[in-house]
Amino acid sequence: MTIGLICAIPQELDALLGDLSETHSEARAHTRFVTGVLDGHDVVLAGSGMGKVNAAIVTTLLADRFGCRTIVFSGVAGGLDPALSIGDVVVADRIVQHDAGVLENEKIRPYQPGHAPIINETDRLGYPVDPELLGRVKGRLADMAVPGQIVYGTVLTGDQYLNCDSTREWLLAEFGGKAIEMEGGAVAQVCEAFGLPWLVIRALSDLAGGNSLFDFTAFVDQASATSATILRHLLPVL
Repeated sequence: MTIGLICAIPQELDALLGDLSETHSEARAHTRFVTGVLDGHDVVLAGSGMGKVNAAIVTTLLADRFGCRTIVFSGVAGGLDPALSIGDVVVADRIVQHDAGVLENEKIRPYQPGHAPIINETDRLGYPVDPELLGRVKGRLADMAVPGQIVYGTVLTGDQYLNCDSTREWLLAEFGGKAIEMEGGAVAQVCEAFGLPWLVIRALSDLAGGNSLFDFTAFVDQASATSATILRHLLPVL
């Protein structure tokens, strides 16, 4: 069965698209889906565009129309953990949508998407990666040499680009997240609805603070290539 691959922006997509063979493409919704072979594995590659709604549309099509067995997001993110540097890689073991919740006392109280404290209550917060898949990933990456470090942890998703030191500090304190991005939480939510395993791989293009727009511009190509390299190394265990 086919592996679904999602990227949000052209730099992430270009890091994978040129190496696909036996390709066929078709347009659905706002996206071109490219079916092909990557390193001997059948894949469907799609550029979702930024944000949770765009990612949810593409994930749904990969699951329902293309019958993908696993869906992987490969791309860049902003770093939250001060122990991490630009170029490091975060593989999500859990995804939390930081902008979903209850607005009270002039700030948001995080809550599981699709739920509220008085409507369909839940104790859950976030979406964990399938433990068996995560175990295979860790085993495969244990001896892989990359320019930075590979870590595992919580990744935050929201429909904002973070370019603010004080908000970065609050998100780190509130969630303990290692990286922040704009699509992974939607991928996880849709995959859970379809009963599919998912994975989010993010190389840090910036540190989500006041200089993140400058850093992103400088390092997005390098970070996109790093994430794509790790994804390709993982294909045999997906």
